[in-house]
Amino acid sequence: MTVDPNSIDLTAFMTEHLERAEPDLLRTMLSTFVQALMSAEADAICGAPYGERSLERTNSRNGYRTREFDTRTGTMEVAIPKLREGSYFPDWLLERRRRAERALTTVVATCYLLGVSTRRMEKLVETLGITRLSKSQVSVMAKELDVHVEDFRTRPLDAGPYTFVAADALTMKVREGGRVVATHVLVATGVNADGHREILGLDICSAESEAGWLTLFRGLNARGLNGVKLVTSDAHAGLVAAVGATMGGASWQRCRTHYAANLMSICPKHAWPGVKAMLHSVYDQPDAKAVHAQFDKLLDTVADKLPEVHDHLDEARADILAFTAFPKEIWRQIWSNNPNERLNREIRRRTDVVGIFPDRNSAIRLIGAVLAEQHDDWIEGRRYLGLDVLARSRIALINTDETTTEQEDLTPAALTA
Repeated sequence: MTVDPNSIDLTAFMTEHLERAEPDLLRTMLSTFVQALMSAEADAICGAPYGERSLERTNSRNGYRTREFDTRTGTMEVAIPKLREGSYFPDWLLERRRRAERALTTVVATCYLLGVSTRRMEKLVETLGITRLSKSQVSVMAKELDVHVEDFRTRPLDAGPYTFVAADALTMKVREGGRVVATHVLVATGVNADGHREILGLDICSAESEAGWLTLFRGLNARGLNGVKLVTSDAHAGLVAAVGATMGGASWQRCRTHYAANLMSICPKHAWPGVKAMLHSVYDQPDAKAVHAQFDKLLDTVADKLPEVHDHLDEARADILAFTAFPKEIWRQIWSNNPNERLNREIRRRTDVVGIFPDRNSAIRLIGAVLAEQHDDWIEGRRYLGLDVLARSRIALINTDETTTEQEDLTPAALTA
């Protein structure tokens, strides 16, 4: 559809269209103004108005080419003027090889982030009056997130010191080389100097290994990670080794939840309820001295009847009780990886609708966007840890080192890193 390129009489134009009371009035008006603007721009390029003879003319029209344009008012056809010499394209309105306005692109990208699969997106946009939006076009629109995710993943970590850090991994299925393979997504979180939690880093690798964790942690150090006093995680050997290699001076807290599962695997089934109850009683004590005293009782209880359980507990003592070197008020926040497990469940909730990612970049795009959203919620929400307890946490280990004799019974025998 084209319009008379002469100037529009706005009064007559509005009167005529309002009298008709067309159901698609807004789309019709938008189309009319767009066509008029393109005609005016083409006239300026040609050096003379449409159909007018002039010595100043440098080019002339040569018909139109139609293109569909998706807007919030629905899909409409745009007739782009063609020129006999050269070409004309309204860059102020459309993007080459794309037919959706940026606002719609943002909507589609946001829906993708919220867990709406590409298979369902076409039905969604049909309710907006938009036709023939393919799954591939939805994927292209979702790539609008790439820039934001990359900026988030590479931002400087300048809100330190990050006294407490937690790390965990989860698996995602990705297509590679014509096969569906399981990849590992590595995620690190921390508590900044203001007491808020942050998403520190995100990476994806073929296997959860020391090399993968080293890459992530070294990247965090390069971006400014500093002041780490305690790292909480499960007992994955590669993760623990990477912590020791990149975060010198930091203690390692073995997640109490993961440890209980490890201990249950070697404990006789009939004895587990009693062992479990005593292990939980260790964490229920009012102070560090009582925690270690109760742990000694647990060791004495299982020493004769369950020697394998005794050895397992004794070997893990320093790792699972590392939290006792810090103020009692924050034990629940640092003695397990449960906060990160909740974060993993949120990631799963958003990624389950995808199922199998077409490549690693698409996995990073969606997971990174989810984490960036969660990061903003944490920063804008209430503090995770108070400033006073953070300050005391930073000096806890210093005081312990200076008064080793006095604190010998209050801290683990050795804090591993």
